[in-house]
Amino acid sequence: MTIVIKNAEEIEAMRRACRLASEVLDMLTPHVRAGVTTKEIDRLAHDYMVNVQGGVPATLNYQPPGYPPYPASLCTSLNDVVCHGIPDERPLKNGDILNIDVTIIKDGFHGDNSRMFVIGEGSIAARRLVQITYEAMWKGIVKVRPGARLGDIGHAIQTYAENAGFSIVREYCGHGVGRRFHEEPQVLHYGRPGTLEELQPGMIFTIEPMINAGRRDIKEDRKGNRPYDGWTIVTRDRSLSAQWEHTVLVTDSGYEVLTLSAGSPPPPDFVTPALAAS
Repeated sequence: MTIVIKNAEEIEAMRRACRLASEVLDMLTPHVRAGVTTKEIDRLAHDYMVNVQGGVPATLNYQPPGYPPYPASLCTSLNDVVCHGIPDERPLKNGDILNIDVTIIKDGFHGDNSRMFVIGEGSIAARRLVQITYEAMWKGIVKVRPGARLGDIGHAIQTYAENAGFSIVREYCGHGVGRRFHEEPQVLHYGRPGTLEELQPGMIFTIEPMINAGRRDIKEDRKGNRPYDGWTIVTRDRSLSAQWEHTVLVTDSGYEVLTLSAGSPPPPDFVTPALAAS
């Protein structure tokens, strides 16, 4: 499968879809607190995407080969869940960390992003994992420019996370996105600089590192006699895992983060405003 280079019209459509995806997370933020269930968060997001934004939740009934249909309008990955956590009736508790991953389809284009939330105060270790993961994502983003390589992105993320004492999940990666939910290229969050595909203006892809507090090994979530739901992935050692995700456009001079909105967390201090807007 070839990498799709978006034209000006497609880029503008992606800007709209990605902004809407970020605004879903803005809307959800005040509701993400102790006592609220992830099922309720999913209900709020579904109503907002469909009835307010006029979009389609991309994950609802999404079924890639070998998977059952995904049963919710977003993913909620809690504590040791690495990715693809399914919303349920368990209330959030003080000290939990939660990733909410939202993808909306608007006018045929996919906007894809996720954020971490710390419920209540959170432990120092949990808050550090969440912060380092956010900074690692941005370490990858600032490598984006024409002529750079995908390996530059992965190397920057891996080096930053591992120097902080954390590990990078290798089984899942970022991806091209546009008219299809998952397109080429695959964007690894580890690697060697100067390797893999060369970046060109008009490429759009996600950068979404999954970083574990313990070892990088993962497994399907099977607890007791409960059957595997077909989606939920956890850390093998049950350590905490965090993830952030932005969708990024390669511009003529650098990059543009498409999944930004009024409530987006500000970039880290090492990201200059001029660079972030290039």
